[in-house]
Amino acid sequence: MLQHTTIRSLTAGLVALATSCISFAAPVVTPDPPKVNAKGYVLVDHLTGRTLVQHNADERLAPASLTKMMTSYVLGTEIKNGNVTEQDMVKIGPNASLYTNAELRGSSLMFVQVDTEVPLGELNRGIIVVSGNDACIAVAEHLAGTEDAFADMMNAYADHLGMSGSHFMNSHGLDHPEHYTTARDMATLGSALIRDLPEEYAIYADKSYTWDGREQFNRNALLWDKDLGADGIKTGHTNEAGYSLVSSAVKDDMRLVAVVMGTDSTRARNAESRKLLQYGFRFFETVVPYDPGTVFAEERVWFGTQETIELGVLETVATTLPKGQRKNLKADFELTSRPEAPISKGQQFGVVHVTLDGEDIATYPLVALHDVEEAGWMSKLIDHILLFIHNLTN
Repeated sequence: MLQHTTIRSLTAGLVALATSCISFAAPVVTPDPPKVNAKGYVLVDHLTGRTLVQHNADERLAPASLTKMMTSYVLGTEIKNGNVTEQDMVKIGPNASLYTNAELRGSSLMFVQVDTEVPLGELNRGIIVVSGNDACIAVAEHLAGTEDAFADMMNAYADHLGMSGSHFMNSHGLDHPEHYTTARDMATLGSALIRDLPEEYAIYADKSYTWDGREQFNRNALLWDKDLGADGIKTGHTNEAGYSLVSSAVKDDMRLVAVVMGTDSTRARNAESRKLLQYGFRFFETVVPYDPGTVFAEERVWFGTQETIELGVLETVATTLPKGQRKNLKADFELTSRPEAPISKGQQFGVVHVTLDGEDIATYPLVALHDVEEAGWMSKLIDHILLFIHNLTN
């Protein structure tokens, strides 16, 4: 945890700043990222959102079956919100059958049969584990009436998540000139699945799925790599898109999300993804500089029933560092307003800056750690006089 020594500078009633005193360790060298043979790629620390490696991360690319992550996100959210349940029976229409929809022939399928009814939860697994295009269409029509309407839902969710480089035209990812995404947006979507829909995300770790007596295996080969700690997420391939993989793994309390798009083969997408994940785990770490309730300052309260208030952080905050740099962290805070009662716990009075080698790497609100009630009229009058004198002399 960081130790803080307060230094005050009074200007027009605003106090700034307090700086921690931390010993400096020897320089730590972080090697350049590995060379990755892909059209676009990115490596992100899931907890902090920090990008560790990137190349063409904002270039529009064909997502292929990575699209199904958004189909899954929409469906998982609808289940979470209680709009549908996994037990709901879905009528399979002709658009969702390879026998009546020629577009599906030769693509990844769950092999549902037209005019049958399938539980929504089974279709969900058919989408996630075996990448069934037919299951995607069945879910899209069940949730939105038509696949076009479902694509509108997908784009609305993409806007909500800040996926500004994405546009979806279908639920499955077969190529379309107006159907595109970026490596960065896929990392954003992967983290959203992990963060917002843990029950939905857990399905991505399943290595196989059986429907109607047909067992199929998850195409994400990293799930079989015991040393890597991978538990998702999704593969994709079309002739236009090449071979892509969004992957996530956990090691030593650090979760990474890697995206490689447009490699030359299944072997390449696995190898390039493994490169990124291993690099991240080897040379970076996720650290929590201070715990909720850490006190950064005890400041004078004006017009309150208490003379002072403790200011600090109330939420768990984390940052990503090169390994070996934890001891070089500094934490500074800046007060942006004077504590005046009444004060509510969590009320913000400034900003905490976490820096490394003089560079801001994280910023968090500096807040009141407890309530302070307003004082009576006599105490408030005295404080008004004292504050007037204070401002005259500073």
